[in-house]
Amino acid sequence: MANSKTGVQSALRSRLKSIGRSASALRARIEQGFRRQPANDDYQETARAPQGPVARKAMAPDGVCIYAIGDIHGRRDLLERLVHLIEEDAATLPDGVKPQIVFLGDYIDRGLQSRDVINFFTSGAADKFDPVYLMGNHEEALLRFTREASFGSQWARYGGAETLYSYGLQPPNQRASLNSHEEMQAARNAWTKVWNEFQVKLPAEHLAFFQSLKPYHVAGDYLFVHAGLRPGVALEEQSTRDMLWIREEFLDDAAPFAQMVVHGHTPMDAVHYDERRIGLDTGAFLTGKLTAAKLIGTDVAFLST
Repeated sequence: MANSKTGVQSALRSRLKSIGRSASALRARIEQGFRRQPANDDYQETARAPQGPVARKAMAPDGVCIYAIGDIHGRRDLLERLVHLIEEDAATLPDGVKPQIVFLGDYIDRGLQSRDVINFFTSGAADKFDPVYLMGNHEEALLRFTREASFGSQWARYGGAETLYSYGLQPPNQRASLNSHEEMQAARNAWTKVWNEFQVKLPAEHLAFFQSLKPYHVAGDYLFVHAGLRPGVALEEQSTRDMLWIREEFLDDAAPFAQMVVHGHTPMDAVHYDERRIGLDTGAFLTGKLTAAKLIGTDVAFLST
């Protein structure tokens, strides 16, 4: 039994590493039928980072314990578990220290509970944690679809189909033949129909939530952003697109930024923590493992479902 479990974990680790830097490849894996193994309902109080000791001591703001949560991707079940774990942990904080949650974006797509995740946020369920909500590239994609019906087919290919399902809509057949003008026109008409329905199905409070999302957040010596930053560019000159989409240029560079960067976007099988960044996307929608960093003073710890 142990060998079987080890084999599953090894296969999952291999798949996450191979797809971690390509959203299109990640989507392809899903379409090919790869499914996560059932998650263990027991909480893990810590998720050990795979790197060695980190010498850099970033400081969280005085009187605040920040919990930064990685990519949720339509898994309200995991979100509720992790928030419950944070509640338990926050109850042990020293007097005068307030807990705050920073959500790093990608709340929707890929998981069929995408609408439920946004319902959780707009219901005020996390308000006691003075939450900060950042925008991810998937929220940007949804907003683009609200403006451009023609963007639907592209959005659906990397996770938007599951979001549309969660709002009670049926995306057009992505495999339909487009060999003639008539077929292409039919596909456009199908997406226009879904687009019109989405305008009705998307609650006003959900749209307002998506429109309110921030590109980044700075607190103490930490900078929170969905994807990362472009090396060698001052913060005030960074583009929003890079903050939502960047991968290799950010991940592969070695020079530290002025702040310790806390981000999601690139799924890995474990937390990444080194002298320049903390990566918290542990592939929740596939692995059942949603992860948060706990930042208090100069201490760093991890909580995970």
